[in-house]
Amino acid sequence: MRILVAEDERRVADAVARGLRREGLAVDVAPDGDEALYKARIHDYDVVVLDRDLPGTHGDDVCRALNEEQPETKVLMLTAATGVDDVVEGLSLGADDYLAKPFRFAELVARVRALARRNGAARPPVLTWGDVELDPARRSATRAGVPLKLSPKELGVLEALLAAQGAVVSPEELLSKVWDENVDPFTNTVRMTVMTLRRKLGDPPLIHTVQGAGYRV
Repeated sequence: MRILVAEDERRVADAVARGLRREGLAVDVAPDGDEALYKARIHDYDVVVLDRDLPGTHGDDVCRALNEEQPETKVLMLTAATGVDDVVEGLSLGADDYLAKPFRFAELVARVRALARRNGAARPPVLTWGDVELDPARRSATRAGVPLKLSPKELGVLEALLAAQGAVVSPEELLSKVWDENVDPFTNTVRMTVMTLRRKLGDPPLIHTVQGAGYRV
C-alpha cells in the first residue's frame, strides 16, 4: 500500500511518515500543495493524507484536482478546524474522510487502511490463498496456522500478490506498491525480497515466476 503525506509542518509530516512506515506502508512526503500534485500525478497512491492548509497550491485545490483527475485515489483530509461546517465543507470538496488535529495515530492508521480497502474492488479484511492467511491490519501472516516471521517489505509483497488473487503482478507494480520514492528503480530488491519470502513460506511453493511478466500465487 502506497501513501502520500502532504503536510507542511515538517515535524508532523516526519512523525506520520515514520509511524505509517512502521505499519509496513510505503510513504512519500510532500511539504506543499504543488509538490503533492506533482507526486500524485506520477505515482499511483492508494491514499493521500492531505493537510488542508498547505502552502503553494491550497489543500482544497489539491483535493479538487485529485477528485477530478484521480477519483480512485482516496483522500483523508487533516485540519485544525473541527466545526461541523468545516467537516461538511471538506467532504464537499471531494475528500473521502476528515480527521481533526490533534489526532490519535492509531485512528489515523485505521482510517487510512479503511480508505485503502475502498480503493478499487472490495476485498476481505483477511487475505487467503490455500493455507496462507494474511491480516494487513495486524501485520501478521500464517501458513497452515503457523505464524510467519516476515519483514515489512515481505508482508507488503505477499499482500500485493494475495490481493491479486492469481493475477500476475509485475516487478514494477510491486516496487510501486511496496517501496517509496527513495528506492532505486534499477535495484534488484524486488527479486531478492521475493526470494527470501519464498524461503520463509516453505513448501509447497506458493509464489510462481511468470517469465518476462512478474509473479503470481
